[in-house]
Amino acid sequence: MPRSLARGLAWGTVSSSTPSAPVDEIADAAPLSLCALEPYVPADRLVAEMVPPPRFDSVRFGTYLPDPNQPSQTQAVSVLEGFAGGLGGAHAVGGARRGFLGFGRAKAPKAPAGPRGVYLDGGYGVGKTHLLASLWHATPAEPALKAFGTFVELTNLVGALGFQQTVRTLSGHRLLCIDEFELDDPGDTVLVSSLLGKLVEAGVALAATSNTLPGKLGEGRFAAVDFLREIQGLSAHFRTLRIDGEDFRHRGLPEAPAPYSDEQVTKAAYATPGSSLDDFPHLLDHLSRVHPSRYGALTDGLKAVCLTDVRPVPDQSTALRLVVLADRLYDREVPVLASGLPFDRLFSEEMLNGGYRKKYFRAISRLTALARDAKRLAEAV
Repeated sequence: MPRSLARGLAWGTVSSSTPSAPVDEIADAAPLSLCALEPYVPADRLVAEMVPPPRFDSVRFGTYLPDPNQPSQTQAVSVLEGFAGGLGGAHAVGGARRGFLGFGRAKAPKAPAGPRGVYLDGGYGVGKTHLLASLWHATPAEPALKAFGTFVELTNLVGALGFQQTVRTLSGHRLLCIDEFELDDPGDTVLVSSLLGKLVEAGVALAATSNTLPGKLGEGRFAAVDFLREIQGLSAHFRTLRIDGEDFRHRGLPEAPAPYSDEQVTKAAYATPGSSLDDFPHLLDHLSRVHPSRYGALTDGLKAVCLTDVRPVPDQSTALRLVVLADRLYDREVPVLASGLPFDRLFSEEMLNGGYRKKYFRAISRLTALARDAKRLAEAV
């Protein structure tokens, strides 16, 4: 099932979590409430959706615009183009591809000598995901022989299929791209490192980006040393590409629009077909009852997310769930229109100075970009 396939959910009555602001002369159909949804995602969908998210459907190396003041960006493009071109021989012989659960494939050919992985090392917003997705697109193999997903999506796949079945399912691939490798989760890091070791033995090429470890974020923006240490015996398989630069989402862009009133947000939700409307605190509570692996399905078919009463996130567990939702909304280019506090005041100073600082700043950056995209919705009513 393709990632972009909507679930065909019917619009229902807005949940009681949504404020009853005045609505005059707007669409008859009420917007959807995310709080009313608890999507189920079968394991085969998790596998089928291991492709670059919709935001990166059309990106290519040629659409990446290197900062002329950052030569490392131009160098990264050149190296990755060469890396993609060299993957044409991996799994090129040795029988037909196995079916969904990995059965019926002949033994994979021995992988060529030399590094079989690249690690993109840089701060948030320098275009690492753009480059990782461009590598996926440029690799000479049919989409079913390439996999792209976040670290969380990969661990969810292991949880759904089991470790050995995941190895069998992915070992016929030519390339596995992992975005935002979670260095701050020791247990999952060991799990995924073990999985990657098995895939390297099968000849699968690897590419990854990562976050930084807790306590390291005040010391710099780069994580190569942490990444190579955490994956232990796999470090020899990776070539590190450092990508310097500033957060591209803030280069020359105006400040995020100020939050709107509850009435403006509600009117925009009713006037925008395919939108959702929820009270922010109620949505945060609902996210605690939906596994993060299903947040992508939660946003299927959405054209806009409208939130009222945005306020500071109360605790770190809630904040980390919001980060995952922000990532899924950003991947799908879903604008976010909100009332209450601006998004740069979501997280406390303690959170922004703690071990997950990078995640929170990424969420702020992405939600701010989506808030800019939503400005047109408010202006249209």
